[in-house]
Amino acid sequence: MQIILISHRLAKAKTLALSTRHLVVSIGLALGLLVGLTAALYWLTLRLATEFKLPVIHQLAVAAQKNETERAREFVQQNLSAMAVKLGEMQAQLTRLDALGERLATLTGIRPQEFRFAEVPGLGGAQASSAAPQDLSLAEFSSRLTTLSREMEQRTDMLGVLEAQLFEQTVKKKALPTMMPVSAPFNASGFGWRIDPFTGQRAMHEGVDFIVDPGAPVAAAAGGVVQFAGFHAQYGNVVDIDHGNDLVTRYAHLSKILVSEGAVVQRGRPIGESGSTGRSTGPHLHFEVRFRGAPQNPSRFLLAADPQRPGARGRALASAR
Repeated sequence: MQIILISHRLAKAKTLALSTRHLVVSIGLALGLLVGLTAALYWLTLRLATEFKLPVIHQLAVAAQKNETERAREFVQQNLSAMAVKLGEMQAQLTRLDALGERLATLTGIRPQEFRFAEVPGLGGAQASSAAPQDLSLAEFSSRLTTLSREMEQRTDMLGVLEAQLFEQTVKKKALPTMMPVSAPFNASGFGWRIDPFTGQRAMHEGVDFIVDPGAPVAAAAGGVVQFAGFHAQYGNVVDIDHGNDLVTRYAHLSKILVSEGAVVQRGRPIGESGSTGRSTGPHLHFEVRFRGAPQNPSRFLLAADPQRPGARGRALASAR
């Protein structure tokens, strides 16, 4: 670009040539001057507002401070809302953990007085002298809160798996015939080889005989389903209970049957009354335990629940021999 200057003061016209470089430098100088003037005006305005306390400028400054304070408050409120949501989730997880802990304590036999879930555990210690305490920043607090929430979820999942396993073991134990079917201090004839009272020959005795009075209540040694309830030529009035896992118990020589086939019975429920029906020499209860049809020594199951029962261990060992 060329600029021609013509004046009566000049003897001849003067020409000025402007290049791209000149234009860029001019624009830069103009912008710099504008920024400098703006900054100077802003500083001068704040200084005048401070020294002379001009109402208009003071109101502008207060409005700017209010806007900044409002933005900071909104930021803090958003973070508090997010942490409140996390806190609510952790409270729900703690409730689940308390319930899981109580159920696990029940399954494992821990008394509530020994393991109190609702109380805050005792913590303490002297204040550290080697390093000064430090305040947590908002980012550190949020990070630790997230980590704690994730760890609580993992603990809840692991405790849930443990509860399922303990519950399964408890169910299996309840399905084992470990409860005495009658109230009798000893058994008259144990499991194993003996002299048959009718033939006088050496014969295998596939159960144990408990001496009881006629009409004594007979209870299920474990929970299960009544597989058979009726009369048998050898056993007389007999009840067979299926406990699952190929395990069956038999209660023979009953005078009276109190259950029917297909009935679901619980552990300890009366299923009949003792007697002397079938191939029997007198009132007693013949009790058998069979696994996949093969007879098992009932004393081994009964000892699992009451190993200190008088005389039971000696007869169980003798029967095993």
